[in-house]
Amino acid sequence: MRSSSGRNSSGNNGGSRGGNSGGRGGSGGGRGGSGGGRGNYRGAGNNRDDRQGGAGRPKKPRPEERRYDVGPGGTQDGPKSGRGASARGGAKGGPRRGQQAGGRTAPSRSREYETRAEERNRDRYAGKKDVKLPKTFPGAEQEGERLQKVLARAGYGSRRACEELVDQARVEVNGEIVLEQGLRVDPEKDEIKVDGLTVATQSYQFFALNKPAGVVSTMEDNEGRQCLGDYTNNRETRLFHVGRLDTETEGVILLTNHGELAHRLTHPKYGVKKVYLAHIVGPIPRDLGKQLKDGIQLEDGYARADHFRVVEQTGKNYLVEVTLHEGRKHIVRRMLAEAGFPVDKLVRVSFGPITLGDQKSGWLRRLSNTEVGMLMREVDL
Repeated sequence: MRSSSGRNSSGNNGGSRGGNSGGRGGSGGGRGGSGGGRGNYRGAGNNRDDRQGGAGRPKKPRPEERRYDVGPGGTQDGPKSGRGASARGGAKGGPRRGQQAGGRTAPSRSREYETRAEERNRDRYAGKKDVKLPKTFPGAEQEGERLQKVLARAGYGSRRACEELVDQARVEVNGEIVLEQGLRVDPEKDEIKVDGLTVATQSYQFFALNKPAGVVSTMEDNEGRQCLGDYTNNRETRLFHVGRLDTETEGVILLTNHGELAHRLTHPKYGVKKVYLAHIVGPIPRDLGKQLKDGIQLEDGYARADHFRVVEQTGKNYLVEVTLHEGRKHIVRRMLAEAGFPVDKLVRVSFGPITLGDQKSGWLRRLSNTEVGMLMREVDL
C-alpha cells in the first residue's frame, strides 16, 4: 500500500515536474521567440528590403548609394538630369553646371577648334585694308577743337555761355562771323575774335602792376634791390615786363609771356600811347603845351608830346598830364626839365587801353579778356 501510494506520489511529482518542465519549455520558447525578434532587428540591413519590397517591386537605392554625377543619360539608380537640387548643384552637394565629377571645368571648345577658327579669321581679313570704325558723332573726322571749348578755356565763361555768344553772332573766325554751332578751329593758326577783340587762345598770361617808387624795372637785380620779379616769384610761367619805368617813377607796367605782343607794344611803329601825371612847380607859361607838342630838342634828338594839359593847380604847384607814344629813357622828365620845369613826382596812369584806376601801389592784377583784346587791337594782333 505504501509502495503503491509512493509510486503514485512519485508519478504525481513526476507529472508536476513534467508540467513544470513544459512550462519552462514554453518559457524557453518565449525566450526563443524573443531571441528570434532580436535576431531580426539586428539583421535588418541584410534582408529587410527583400522582405519589404517583395518580388514585384524595384529596389530603392540607399542614400549612401545614390549617384550625383549623372548627366543626360542618368540611370534609375539616381535622379535624371535637371531633377532635384542635387542634380542642379544645389545645397545638397551636387556638381555645378559645367563641372565634371573631378571638380574641373569642362572646356566648351577644344584647342583644335579654336586654332582653326583663328586661322579662318586671319585668312578672311588677310587681303583687306584696315577696318575703319564708325564715327561717334557727325564731323568727328574733322581736325581741330570745338570753338566753344576754345572760348571757354580762354576765359569767356562756360561752354554754354560761349555757345550763346555764337548764337548772338558776336564771334568771328578768320574774319567771318560764325553762325552755326560745332565749328572746329585750330587755336594756333586761326584768328578768333569776340566783339571785334582778338582772343588769346593759348596759355598766355597778362598782368598789370602798379609799380611803387624805388622798384627797379627788371625781373632780377644783382645788387639785391627790389625789382619786378619780387611781385611774380610765385608764378609757374616766366613773365617779362613790357617796357620800363624809371626807378623813382610810379604807375602801371605790364607783365606777360606773350613775346610778340610785348614787342609790338614797345615799338614806335604802332604808336601805343602812355599817359603820365607830373608834379611841377610854376608858374608855367601859356605856351608850354605848344612847346612840348612842337618838339623839344634833346641830346638824342627831338621829342614830341601827343597831348598836354593842366589837371590841377594849387598856388605854384601844378599837376600836368603828358601823353606821348615814345618810350625813350626818362623821356618825360627830360622834356619838362629842358623846358625849364623839373619833375618832382611822376606817375604813369595808363598804358594804351590799360588804366591804373584805383589799383593800389604794389598790387598785381590779371587783365581781363576784354583788356587783352583791346591791347591786341592796338598792335594789329
